[in-house]
Amino acid sequence: MQFAKRLQPLQSNVFADMDRAKAIALAAGQQVIDLSLGSSDLPAEAHVIEAIAESLHDRSTHGYLLFNGTQGFRQAAANWYEQKFGLKVDPQTEVLPLIGSQEGTAHLPLAILNPGDFALLLDPGYPSHAGGVYLASGQIYPMPLRAENGFLPVFADIPAPVLAQSRMMVLSYPHNPTAAIAPLSFFQEAVAFCQQHNLALVHDFPYVDLVFERTGEQKNSSPNPKSLVPSILQADPEKSVSIEFFTLSKSYNMGGFRIGYAIGNAELINALRQVKAAVDFNQYRGILNGAIAALTGPQAGVESAVATFQQRRDAFISALHRIGWNVPTPKATMYIWAKLPSPWNQNSIKFCTQLVKQTGVAASPGAGFGKSGEGYVRFALVHEPPLLETAVERIAQFLH
Repeated sequence: MQFAKRLQPLQSNVFADMDRAKAIALAAGQQVIDLSLGSSDLPAEAHVIEAIAESLHDRSTHGYLLFNGTQGFRQAAANWYEQKFGLKVDPQTEVLPLIGSQEGTAHLPLAILNPGDFALLLDPGYPSHAGGVYLASGQIYPMPLRAENGFLPVFADIPAPVLAQSRMMVLSYPHNPTAAIAPLSFFQEAVAFCQQHNLALVHDFPYVDLVFERTGEQKNSSPNPKSLVPSILQADPEKSVSIEFFTLSKSYNMGGFRIGYAIGNAELINALRQVKAAVDFNQYRGILNGAIAALTGPQAGVESAVATFQQRRDAFISALHRIGWNVPTPKATMYIWAKLPSPWNQNSIKFCTQLVKQTGVAASPGAGFGKSGEGYVRFALVHEPPLLETAVERIAQFLH
């Protein structure tokens, strides 16, 4: 049996590879502390679960859900953006429900790229960004992210021949895996660049709420105090070239419910809607009802989650510093992006596979997020501080 060539670059995936390594460690009797996957261990709020539970007994929610049936959710999303960023959004033409932001980033290239077209992606970056381009038979130009540039790409370094064949740029700040944040001025530069070169500007925005402090330019440039980091649409209020993806997985601990949305340029929204129409119907209406409750209800759960991850960040960083691994303290996300010490500084995959084999501590190798991720490892803060500190104790034994 023959398969499409587009599957070849999809055969290796950082999460699948680590899943196999974890399984081997478990089979060998290791007690695994899994810091490899950014899946929140916190529960969804009670009022969200209640909204979903009530829907189960409403037989009108049991059938297919078409676009018009998602009006309430789209309106809630538009209102949420207006309140958080001061942006006017048309729920009819500028919002589209998604099965998480990963679905959006994976499907949108099918609507934008012809075979051979380039997409400009962050390197390192989230794997589905590249996967969607491969599925669309596009080419990837990786924009290297370096610590000396604050893990922001340098647009001037993109070769002119690549730009001539490029159709889209994908950004994502606060960033997975580096935990970097971007100021509004950077987004304004990105919008101007994409307008100049006729590129669709895609911003994956799952960590908008998982921000621990307002620093530097954010103190002065973020127009709305309800968000510590800017939306790409604040740099492109006319929505001329931009589309943004938000998921309820991180802010509202609804990862397993698979609910998010796209918001932005009406033409890009419509194009993505056409792709979705060929692939799936919408989620169960009860899940959308839960998402509406999350977006419109009490936000204390979001604040509590942020405080929890900040506490975990502080505990993990302090523990790393105690063992002599001096990792910078991230300002956002649920991740620690750590530069590997010698002799592992150019072999992150071997570091992670040996670490989980010998200690049971699972992490994600930086190389799995792109060539420029080599030399780093990502730890996800998905356990309470005592277990995180135990993980660091095991790491210390491994390193010494």
